[in-house]
Amino acid sequence: MKDQAEGLRLKLKNITKKQARTLAVVSGKGGVGKSNISSNLAVILAKRGYKVLVFDLDIGMGNVNLLLGGSADKTMGDFILKGEPLAQIVQKGPLGVSYIAGGNGLYGAVELDNNTVKSLLAGLQMFQETYDYIIFDMAAGAGQALLHILLAADYLIVVTTPEPTAVMDAYSIMKLAYLQNENTRFLVVCNRTDHERQGRETFFRLQQAMRKFLQKEIELLGILPEDKLVREAVLNYTPVYCVYPRSSVSIILEHAVDQLTGRNGRSDGETKNDSFMARLRKLFHGK
Repeated sequence: MKDQAEGLRLKLKNITKKQARTLAVVSGKGGVGKSNISSNLAVILAKRGYKVLVFDLDIGMGNVNLLLGGSADKTMGDFILKGEPLAQIVQKGPLGVSYIAGGNGLYGAVELDNNTVKSLLAGLQMFQETYDYIIFDMAAGAGQALLHILLAADYLIVVTTPEPTAVMDAYSIMKLAYLQNENTRFLVVCNRTDHERQGRETFFRLQQAMRKFLQKEIELLGILPEDKLVREAVLNYTPVYCVYPRSSVSIILEHAVDQLTGRNGRSDGETKNDSFMARLRKLFHGK
């Protein structure tokens, strides 16, 4: 009887198995630390036992592979230009993190033909059933096909610095996403701050703009200080969390992961009603 009950529980677990949670990490401009944050969130999640894939969608100028260990044998260039299946270009990084490199040699906004879109959707469906978290490292100025991924993600993590141009660009990317989908959930990371107050003031400016012009609430995911240990880790091709897990940036990003996984007591595990793949297919096919 006990064996039957255990078998039933396993069947129910398989039936109700959750799909991977999807995070799109974006910024309005380059150079604000977006890929560094993506990589460190990934290794923290992996350290906690989650299966994680980082998908670099900065095609042609991606640098996630450099932050996760160095050169990549295959990249998104192989998928787009040679038709390699997505599963064949997955690389391995620290702590068991998987990643797909953006590569180089492709420039400008990349548009995908119908066959490539079908292959992309099939690959993402497989990843949804394989991983616990998929982190899309988005490029500024991405083509429409890649923007669909941004809009379909469960969370949109917007990275900015206190610089006025970075704040303006962060607002612009949130406005673009909001006008496409009012239900988009925005989580803001203020990076490279001189002190916490500066980060809170930066977030407040973004919050006020979103409330005033779009009547949309946003959430603060973290305030990261300028830290020489981060630069040192980047120079050594490794996430700062792997070499300095007790650094200020690592500790704050651990708290951010608490929020993303619901470990801080909030119901952050709740996502949109339909699945990532359902939303993505709707955006690609217009229905």
